[in-house]
Order: sequence, then C-alpha cells, then structure tokens
Amino acid sequence: MAEPPKLRVLMVSDFFFPNFGGVENHIYYLSQCLLKLGHKVVVMTHAYGNRTGVRYMTGGLKVYYVPWRPFVMQTTFPIVYGTLPIVRTILRREKITVVHGHQAFSTLCHEALMHARTMGYKVVFTDHSLYGFSDVGSIHMNKVLQFSLADIDQAICVSHTSKENTVLRSGLPPAKVFMIPNAVDTAMFKPASLRPSTDIITIVVISRLVYRKGADLLVEVIPEVCRLYPNVRFVVGGDGPKHVRLEEMREKHSLQDRVEMLGAVPHSRVRSVLVTGHIFLNSSLTEAFCIAILEAASCGLLTVSTRVGGVPEVLPDDMVVLAEPDPDDMVRAIEKAISILPSINPEEMHNRMKKLYSWQDVAKRTEIVYDRALKCSNRNLLERLSRFLSCGAWAGKLFCMVMILDYLFWRLLQLLQPDEDIEESPDIRLCHHRGIEVSDGLKEEDKVRNE
Repeated sequence: MAEPPKLRVLMVSDFFFPNFGGVENHIYYLSQCLLKLGHKVVVMTHAYGNRTGVRYMTGGLKVYYVPWRPFVMQTTFPIVYGTLPIVRTILRREKITVVHGHQAFSTLCHEALMHARTMGYKVVFTDHSLYGFSDVGSIHMNKVLQFSLADIDQAICVSHTSKENTVLRSGLPPAKVFMIPNAVDTAMFKPASLRPSTDIITIVVISRLVYRKGADLLVEVIPEVCRLYPNVRFVVGGDGPKHVRLEEMREKHSLQDRVEMLGAVPHSRVRSVLVTGHIFLNSSLTEAFCIAILEAASCGLLTVSTRVGGVPEVLPDDMVVLAEPDPDDMVRAIEKAISILPSINPEEMHNRMKKLYSWQDVAKRTEIVYDRALKCSNRNLLERLSRFLSCGAWAGKLFCMVMILDYLFWRLLQLLQPDEDIEESPDIRLCHHRGIEVSDGLKEEDKVRNE
C-alpha cells in the first residue's frame, strides 16, 4: 500500500501552463520536485482557451483550470467572494494542508489566500516581481499586497533585492520572509555539441517585447552595435506591443539581413535558439531574478544585462557583463563581452551552473518554509482582525469589513453544504512513465493525462 503524502500543497496563480514565463516555469518545476519528495501537489489556475476542468500533467500533477477567463494581462477580474465556493471545495476535496500563492499581481492568488486564511489553512506567498512606491499603479498594488500579507504565515522572495522590496511594500517582519532563488533545468538547457563559429558573432535576445523588458533600449542599442561591428548579427525572439518598434528600427537602418525577428518562441524551442548564439542580451528595466539569464548561461552563452533589481545576484562576475539601463553603457558592455568571448568555455560554464542552481534544492528549501508555516499558531477571528486594523486609518477598517463578510459567507456555505458532504478525492501517485524527466513535462502533458 502506498504511503500517504507528507504534505498536500495547493499552488495558486493566474499564471500557469500553457503560458510560458518565469512564474509559470517556477510553479511547474517546483511542483514536480515536491512530488518526487513525496508530497501531493495540486495547481489551481484560470481557464486558458478551451482548457478547463481538471487535467493531469507529468508525475501526477493535478491542475484545476477553474472556469474564469482572463481579464487583463492574463489575470482574472477580481470577484472577491465569488471564488470562495470553488476554493473551499478544492481545499476540502484535496485535503490540502498548505496553500501556496504566487505573484503579486495575480488576482486569483490574493483571493485564494484570503479564503484559505478565513478557513484556518496555513498559507505561503512567493513574490516574483519588483514594484515601485511612487506611481499610482504601484501604490494600489502595494496596498493590496499589504492586505493579503497582513495575515500570512510565511513569504518567499526570489532574490535579496526582492525580499527588501517586499518587506518595504507589505510591512512584513523580515524574519517571516525567506529568500529562495529560481533555478534552471540544466538537463534541458545544455550547450551545443559543436560551438558556433566566431567569424560571425550572434547576440540572442529572448524576451517579451514590452516597455518593462527594455524593448525601447534594444531599438537604440542594436543599430549602434551593428555599425561598430560588421560581423555581429542579432536574433530576437519574443512578441509584444514593442514588436512594431523593432521592425521599424530594422527597416530604418536596413538591418533585415543582420537582425532576425523570430516572433513568439515556445519554451521547448528556447534552447535551440540559444545554442545558435555567443552572447545573450537582457535589457530589462526591472527584474526580481530573471530565469532567462540562467537558461542562457546553462547553454554556455556569455550574458550582457542591465544592472537592475536582483540581476547582479544571479551569476558570478566572470559569467556576466553588467551595464546601466542606458544605450551608451549597454553598447560599451557588449564591446567588453565581445572582447572576452574567446576565453569563454561553454561546457565549463554549463557544469558550474549545475552546481549553482537546481530545482531539487529549491524544493528542499521550500519544504523548510512549509514546516515553519505549519508551526505557526492558529489565530481566532479577533486576533486576525487586529492585524488588518494596523494597515491604515481607513484601509484597516475596510480590510476588516472584507474579512468579516468573508467569514460570514464561509459559515453560510458550511450550513448550506457541510464539509462532510464534499467528496474527498483519492490520492493518486503516478510514476514517471517511460523515463519522462521533469524537463520533458510540459511536452508530455497530454500523454500522461491519457495514461
């Protein structure tokens, strides 16, 4: 008879497969490693196209695609109490012990954490982004974060810079916030068996083409580098509203033969694009960590990046050239990278990445955070309300009203449908069939679901 799971964890976020990005990959790889450690992991996210209902992914990872459509930037419209019935059903049905929310601007995450605390569950939150303090959007988001984290058990940030930012924005005690970095699947991201010739130097850019990712910087940097170095070409992968600006730049400077625009690149093809290059260029204006840098370094590329957020913490100094988010400084950084390119050994860089980062290590460190959360004492409603009152003269009273209504709605649901009437789901432990590894999971989803 199979042993029962050590912990039953519910991962909640608006961002998950079939989308690809830093948050989506983090949830997927962390879930797979926690499954291997003997835990049960369930993911809750919103519907993507016709992908609704319950799906199974590699290793028995169960995903609830709840029937809500994204409203803006892949996040659902905030309906606050409307998510309580389905969150309660999933928590009871899957016998969850820890609820783990991801990403500060995920509406579904904030609502699930609020409902879970109302029902007495232990909650953990991971922040993947950096926010400012002065613009209207950041002020609004910081107040929402202060509300969500006022009653949280533990929090995780992906870099020391991100931890400092989260503590300042939310008012959390620093002792409650852990720093656990992202990682990279080095089995998937490895150098090409034959290194590309350095007669033509290829600089690779793979990023969402939006303002925050520094697409406007690329428009100024690429023509200047092409002017200085006739043997340099660029490969740009990604899509977004700034795609038009890059196309206009290519037309204006007649760089069609030296700047290749790939459009959106599926995650399964990222490695095949990276290994065609020598240098990886990251032009982000704000970044808590940047998994793309890890993937590039694991493939043996020298990285040139803007010195923003948590990026300086990611790689050793000899594996990255940092620059200020200024076109002239970035051009100088690319010049420096080209000059030291002959001394770069891709295989040696890949082997160093194996030792520096692994998802298994991330999962084991996350286990410690879960254990700390489980040891936190349970608080009654009055104790919890006192925490929300400290969030501000007016905001504190508003937050208290929201939580009181949530508590009353939960009690009403218990009267209408007692907990014992919710059928519990059996624990199903699937093996990794036919040697499927974590790195193959996103490709094997339908196969595992049918087995």
